[in-house]
Amino acid sequence: MDRVDHYALPQGVEINAPVRAGYEAVLANEALVLVAKLHRAFNDRRHELLQARAARQTRIDAGERPDFLPQTTSIRSGDWKIAPLPQALERRHTEITGPVEAKMIINAFNSGADSYMADFEDSNSPKWDNLIQGQINIRKAIRRELAFTNEAGKEYRLDDKIAMLQIRPRGWHLDEKHVTVDGQRVSGGIFDFALAFFHNAKEQVARGAGPFYYLPKLESHLEARLWNDIFIMAQEHIGLPRGTIKATVLVETILATFEMEEILYELREHSAGLNAGRWDYIFSCIKKFKKDKSFCLANRGLINMEVPFMRSYALHLVKICHKRGAPAIGGMSALIPIKNDPVANEKALAGIRHDKRRDANDGFDGGWIAHPGLVAIAAEEFRNVLGDRPNQWQLQRHEVFTAADFLNFQPEQPITEAGVRNNINVGIHYLGSWLAGNGCVPINNLMEDAATAEISRSQVWQWVISSKGTLDDGRKVTAELVRQLIAEELPKIKATVSAQGEDTATYDRAAAIFETMSLTPDYPEFLTLPLYEAMA
Repeated sequence: MDRVDHYALPQGVEINAPVRAGYEAVLANEALVLVAKLHRAFNDRRHELLQARAARQTRIDAGERPDFLPQTTSIRSGDWKIAPLPQALERRHTEITGPVEAKMIINAFNSGADSYMADFEDSNSPKWDNLIQGQINIRKAIRRELAFTNEAGKEYRLDDKIAMLQIRPRGWHLDEKHVTVDGQRVSGGIFDFALAFFHNAKEQVARGAGPFYYLPKLESHLEARLWNDIFIMAQEHIGLPRGTIKATVLVETILATFEMEEILYELREHSAGLNAGRWDYIFSCIKKFKKDKSFCLANRGLINMEVPFMRSYALHLVKICHKRGAPAIGGMSALIPIKNDPVANEKALAGIRHDKRRDANDGFDGGWIAHPGLVAIAAEEFRNVLGDRPNQWQLQRHEVFTAADFLNFQPEQPITEAGVRNNINVGIHYLGSWLAGNGCVPINNLMEDAATAEISRSQVWQWVISSKGTLDDGRKVTAELVRQLIAEELPKIKATVSAQGEDTATYDRAAAIFETMSLTPDYPEFLTLPLYEAMA
């Protein structure tokens, strides 16, 4: 596409990337006015909250353990509910997620799922063209104008009946480096939200379904308050009633577990419930206790939703949501259908059935899936428990969970060489794909995104520094062993990628990045931060 000449921007706004033909509709002056307005009002608070995260981490590194906040006891003991939800959010048995590429959007909308979460975050590589084209795709899809033809001439179009749309902007820690306001980078989350909201909110209201969002990686109720204030200003800016926006918060950090009620309270007029974001949650546990040499988790494949700390977190989420009249949405199983291997495929589908059956019986109102081929199975398991009911908000759980339950990190063993190799293989493979512009990658019959890649590199880092990071054969996981296994796994990854007809150009760089981030003494908080800086 050609670059648009003589492109007018609001005062103080700069775009340091190509504004290609077609982009100017999304990057319209009026839309960027909203981006700038939100940035000027809230970016300082965002940075203060990120500094508060760092200060909290320093205290945890020094031995502090998270617990419920004494200053918010009145919120937890108070008698309140979130605001009533629109009918479009009452039934969410199956929610499919994926990046904002045209073919994937169409397939997700047509999948038969109740909801589609269009993702500008973990499953989307944040290249400039990916982000802006994603905004164009979402805008067209909402208006039923999106179509796609692949290289073989196959056409993809939206069906008459499509899933309800929810949009996930980027987390608070991520900037949009290509856009500045008054010389400062804007928040990636504000940028994603503001463009999607400005262009589509009134259209979504007219069509009876939206604007709905997912909010990622919150660590405190104060971060939820920031989103709530942004929603208020955005609605006033375009003339929508306060409370029109509804947003589901992903509880994917261990610190947010202790503030679930407070998060719902802060967003209560805009809340659409909570989601158990399991993969980032596991990553968060490793990250928060990274300097505790007695902390250790077993092979990634053994850390499922039924180990103690994950089980208590999930049941507590259902309890809190239903206590406050809010939906509780289960997290993502990474399993996907397996072609050309009926035995392995049946095992994967059985795993999905088990996952969704457990969630439905525990009281969740729905759950996430990663592939259209899993919609029918997930829907059946929720239907078996809920029947024709759209949800089970009336179901109340009465367990009392303490900090000890959420911090009961088991199992610690086994750690195997195969487990270390798998983390290295997945991490490098995902990084190579991410650098090439693909943020959602099937690897070893699992759907991997940034969250699962974070677990892979964080576990390797943790095993090296932990006194318990010992293989089942007695060997200590060391930097030397990790370097050796990286050298052995990289040719296998490149051979696999090459056999799939993909370019391997980014994989040597990916291996170098993985080695650095897995072995550096100064643990990098997010894999995507240095990667994004290195990305064009």
